Amino acid sequence: MHLSVHPDGKVMVTVPTVFNQKKVDLFVEKYAHWIAKKIKQIKSRNIIWGEKKLIPIYKKQARVFVEERCAYFGKLYGVKPEKISIRGQKSRWGSCSRKGNLNFNYQIIFLPPQLADQVIVHELCHLIEFNHSKRFWDLVGKAIPDYVAVRKELRKTNIYMK
Repeated sequence: MHLSVHPDGKVMVTVPTVFNQKKVDLFVEKYAHWIAKKIKQIKSRNIIWGEKKLIPIYKKQARVFVEERCAYFGKLYGVKPEKISIRGQKSRWGSCSRKGNLNFNYQIIFLPPQLADQVIVHELCHLIEFNHSKRFWDLVGKAIPDYVAVRKELRKTNIYMK
């Protein structure tokens, strides 16, 4: 048997056809605490839904947005990325290469402005400090003074395409 809790809070139990209802009920009862915990976690998250068929449009919008914000914050820091790419990363909002190329997840356009700016500033600061040292975070704090709270909010945000 397999148990899962989906982003919309639906609980799914996948069972082989040979299992009877009593076995399924006992299984669900055994994991009731886990199910409740997962549902509570989901309710505490910021879930944003998008449409898969609109991904090409989202990518174009993300490119315009990211390039504008990189130009704005780049002036503040005196940096300019070599190249900006918009991708469909599954587990990252952004990344920076040693060559000075910045990559951003197209889903950044779904984020509230303060969260999106945090992602952009974070990657731009890697052009100056290619680590997560105190100096790096001090740089981030120059543009995003409350970056600790913003990072916590960003971690609670999930975007799903349906």
